Amino acid sequence: MGSLLQSDTQLNRQSYYEASVTRPALLAPLSGELRTDVVVVGGGFAGLSAAIELAQRGFKVAVLEADRVCSGASGRNGGQVIVGYASGQPELEQQLGMQAARQMWQMSLEAIDLMDARIAQWGIACERKNGYLYVADSLRQARALDAEMDLMDKAYGLPTERAYGAQVRAMIDSPRYVACAYEKRSGHVHPLQYGLGLARAALALGVQIYEKTAALTLDQSAGVVLRTACGHVRARYALLAGNCTLPSFGPQLAPSIAPRIMPVGTYMVATSALDPALVQRLIPSGAAACDNNVVLDYFRFSQDARLLFGGRVSYSSRTPAGLQQRMAARMATVFPQLHNAPIEFTWGGFVDISMNRAPDFGRLGENVYYLQGFSGHGVALTGLAGQLVAQAIAGEVSRFELFSRLKHRDFPGGALLRTPSLVLGMLYHRLRSYF
Repeated sequence: MGSLLQSDTQLNRQSYYEASVTRPALLAPLSGELRTDVVVVGGGFAGLSAAIELAQRGFKVAVLEADRVCSGASGRNGGQVIVGYASGQPELEQQLGMQAARQMWQMSLEAIDLMDARIAQWGIACERKNGYLYVADSLRQARALDAEMDLMDKAYGLPTERAYGAQVRAMIDSPRYVACAYEKRSGHVHPLQYGLGLARAALALGVQIYEKTAALTLDQSAGVVLRTACGHVRARYALLAGNCTLPSFGPQLAPSIAPRIMPVGTYMVATSALDPALVQRLIPSGAAACDNNVVLDYFRFSQDARLLFGGRVSYSSRTPAGLQQRMAARMATVFPQLHNAPIEFTWGGFVDISMNRAPDFGRLGENVYYLQGFSGHGVALTGLAGQLVAQAIAGEVSRFELFSRLKHRDFPGGALLRTPSLVLGMLYHRLRSYF
């Protein structure tokens, strides 16, 4: 997977998010021995959130980040803050029963509240905005959207404002969509600004963060010992929160759980700054938007009036050929008004998905926790996940154990055939969507 991450990092450097922030100086890599209560592997939303929660509970915490803080999926995603889970509620209902599924739904709402509370507490300027549009581009997808929104409203109390046919243009001025649903609970955020704000908060609480420090091996024979290239950490507990990067940087860290996630490339473009009046006409509510196709488009406008448009997927280490042109063409099918809009940034990288798209949280032995499988719904959920781990380490295990009850399967085909198997599966589902 080394080549995958090399491609990931190279493309990430071109991101609009990186260009729109000023990163602080590099935090020194770990050198020598460090002793602490909890060591966290991964300096993204999940790892930083856990570190904050643990430090607030009096634990000494160290975070090991293989690259820079939020240089992975946390710092380059679509910034969409979404209620619920990528698996959908029916998967949770089937596995856990209705009562537990409702509890998990409430926790997804809590995840958004927790994000907003951290933003307020630590004064994180990150362009946070409420409002979300679910859009459908065919009658088949419109029926699926209606069914999902009916479930969300009747079983889970999420009201939506819906529009069909010509009425859609009042909510999103696009000829592509035949139906849409709007809700105010979800929304969007500048993810890298938010992540760097979490890092500042963690440092203020005394958390030690080491950048350019990949965890290479894990020994659980006596507490936890994590070894890096130039040192090692001895701790009572460890949290593995590196998601799909873990098998590359530290293939011996958690080989038993690696087959349960698949790295999938996803890509974005950002236009130049547009006329604010045009932006207002295209999406009057200022909401983020996403369709309900198997391979979906997701987009939103930034605070400085750029369209940030995401879509396409890749299952290899190669960036798709002609990526910028293809993304611009997809963008123009949604908003023909922007067919001549210059593309200033093109970037992407890899996210981790689980087979059933449900989050995969658990424990290895008595003292090593892991968080993975956010499957594209991690902007808010990662923050809650970090809190759940902190609660479990502090002895409050019930909420974490609710998630750990979810059953997950390995992707078929082993290390060599997992990707081809997933490609065939996705092709099958895409073909079904046309009929």
